[in-house]
Amino acid sequence: MLTLKYITENSEDVIARLARKNFDGAAVIAQIIKSDAMRKATQLKTDDALARLNSLSKEVGLLMKSGQQEAANKLKAETTQLKETIKIIGERLTAVEQDLNDLLVQIPNLPHASVPDGKHAEDNLVEREGGVMPNLPADALPHWDLAKKYDLIDFELGVKISGAGFPVYKGKCARLQRALINFFLDNANEAGYLEVQPPYVVNAASGYGTGQLPDKEGQMYHCTVDDLYLIPTAEVPVTNIYRDVMLNEADLPIKNTAYSACFRREAGSYGKDVRGLNRLHQFDKVEIVQIQHPDKSYETLDQMVSYVQTLVEKLELPWRILRLCAGDMSFTSALTFDFEVYSAAQQRWLEVSSVSNFESYQANRLKCRFKDKDKKTALVHTLNGSAMALPRIVAALLENNQTPEGIRIPKALIPYTGFEFIS
Repeated sequence: MLTLKYITENSEDVIARLARKNFDGAAVIAQIIKSDAMRKATQLKTDDALARLNSLSKEVGLLMKSGQQEAANKLKAETTQLKETIKIIGERLTAVEQDLNDLLVQIPNLPHASVPDGKHAEDNLVEREGGVMPNLPADALPHWDLAKKYDLIDFELGVKISGAGFPVYKGKCARLQRALINFFLDNANEAGYLEVQPPYVVNAASGYGTGQLPDKEGQMYHCTVDDLYLIPTAEVPVTNIYRDVMLNEADLPIKNTAYSACFRREAGSYGKDVRGLNRLHQFDKVEIVQIQHPDKSYETLDQMVSYVQTLVEKLELPWRILRLCAGDMSFTSALTFDFEVYSAAQQRWLEVSSVSNFESYQANRLKCRFKDKDKKTALVHTLNGSAMALPRIVAALLENNQTPEGIRIPKALIPYTGFEFIS
């Protein structure tokens, strides 16, 4: 959430930068400025009434001490009326502040200056790419056919148990899943990330803190009886560890990694682009999160991008990194880099990771702050990245490594799988 101070002091700049995200902010910014003026006026009335009450209370005390009971009683009656007035003004102030907050949460994060202009995914820029493109025969199979051939994934059984988008992994593919999770976690640990194991459900305050609520409420599975949400990513519970926390500058950076299952309704997702593992309602992912000093967050973002690059390189997958254009970025991000790997049998690029800097946007919602060496308080910057999401990695590994003898396992994964081929 953008700070109220920044919006009111830079309203024209905010409107212009929001327009780059295809968000027309003029009307809501005007409402925010109007509501803030009402809040200030109501707060002033509250302060004046409280000051008057404090003054009257002192006068009553003095009158009582000097034996002027009748005069004291008159002032007591006035204080009683004043307390009722303060209560009414206080309720009005609470309502105004809630209305103001409801407006503030409608505003997306502002794009960083380095974000390219554009409205759609086609406008994203390729930063760099690498890896060797596999040379597969014309009759190479997509991963859903390979899954049938080697009895690796049962999509129909998943439909029976839960519904579309909930596959059942079997045998060596189940072991491949587990191998990838451990591989990603071990690499994160070696890179200095502290592993945590978070809950898979969060309360509304946690969803609000990282910006999933109210923006993506329709995409989250909601347990209505308990008012809890299944997590769409470990980013949500891990980042919320630091909600309402005051850190010291010496604590920064904080680096966490976590494995979790992820749950996304993906409403409206149909067609060939979501076949097989391309888009699921439940999938596994290892996440990396950093809480960083504002002066160092973009240096940290570059480091996180370079780290994720090492993962796809170790998996021997052809890859590319995209700098997302303003119109394709998430609601909460200031700058995002997407990783894609090439799926040779499908002949298309598959997104497998997003690495983002949210600057102080999430921190303002979370009330996550730090004190610098001069004891001044400031908001931290939060960053996160997929390191990595498994389904499309598995799809690319199966497709790109198919041979007449079976499916080859990359060397880096063999110590984790315990086998070199799926056959």
